[in-house]
Amino acid sequence: MGDQYQVITAPLVNVRITSSLNSFMAEKRFDRGLTIGDFKASYFSHTGRLELITGASCGSMSLEVFDENDKLVCALNDDSALLGSFNVEENYRIHVTDNSKKMGEFEDLSKVEKYELSEEEYSKRNDSVRSFLLKNKLGKYNAEEQQKLQEEKEALEKVEKEKAETITVGSRCEVRVQGEAVRRGEVMYVGKVHFKSGLWVGVKYDEPLGKNDGSIGGKRYFECPMKYGGFARPAFCEVGDFPEINYEDDEM
Repeated sequence: MGDQYQVITAPLVNVRITSSLNSFMAEKRFDRGLTIGDFKASYFSHTGRLELITGASCGSMSLEVFDENDKLVCALNDDSALLGSFNVEENYRIHVTDNSKKMGEFEDLSKVEKYELSEEEYSKRNDSVRSFLLKNKLGKYNAEEQQKLQEEKEALEKVEKEKAETITVGSRCEVRVQGEAVRRGEVMYVGKVHFKSGLWVGVKYDEPLGKNDGSIGGKRYFECPMKYGGFARPAFCEVGDFPEINYEDDEM
């Protein structure tokens, strides 16, 4: 009987933990010198024990050990015995069963009561993010800053509109985007698009250096072969007498 309660293997063991209460599996390392009762419990600082890992209750859980082939090895059925006195090897699985609770009980967030504040109550709080921003006149609560941002936005939109008016469909163009190769082609579209705000220029490139065939998300803006079409901001598009680039000569 005395041999049953001795640690007969390495002091620590890495095991996988599953349970009847949830679908996930945890991998933890435990001291073989723990009694099975302590192994189950979550009191004091035992934050890694089975109660907290699985949600099962210490008094109603039962433990079974399975090997790497999922064959039952033994049951940990003596709370006073040491974990190391049982045949629990590296990477074995310990399954926790608690018939006093239901499967998924701790995974169904729809049953968790949500704490909500009305708009009026939230506005009265002095410890909220909104209160902090108002007090320090930050973000959208800084009227001067918001006015400045609005003016900058309108100025950019004006510049973009003026530039777009100089680009006409059918013109030869050169597209220069920082970090990308220079591309030449023909302007096929100028205007607004459904996938981004602002004005855009649709280009049929001379080479398959684009990303589409003139359509995006099922909406067609112009016709061209696949990979020959692309869209660029007016600021990156210059129209002029740009002949086609002979890439074969460049490679030679």
